[in-house]
Amino acid sequence: MFSNRFGKKAIYLLDEPEAALSPARQLAFLQIIKELEQEAQFIIATHSPILLGYPHAQIIDFDARPIRETRYEDTMHYIITRRFLENRSKMLQELFDEGDE
Repeated sequence: MFSNRFGKKAIYLLDEPEAALSPARQLAFLQIIKELEQEAQFIIATHSPILLGYPHAQIIDFDARPIRETRYEDTMHYIITRRFLENRSKMLQELFDEGDE
């Protein structure tokens, strides 16, 4: 899907491309970015921990005041996803127990 839409020597502005992509497709998209990184620049607004994990990506946190650059491991998307994957049962229990109050 993506390979036909991207050429070389361009700047791409993408708004939440993960919305239509499975995790496997997001990984495939990272491969395309890697193939084009010498010729193209990607500016991506995303909530995807997969896309945020691109090596050496400059991540800007627009929720921070003031707006600032941040590390991948410090993004809420990474932190929440990691917590969920490491202990899904506990996180769901905490979430659902809060809803009962």
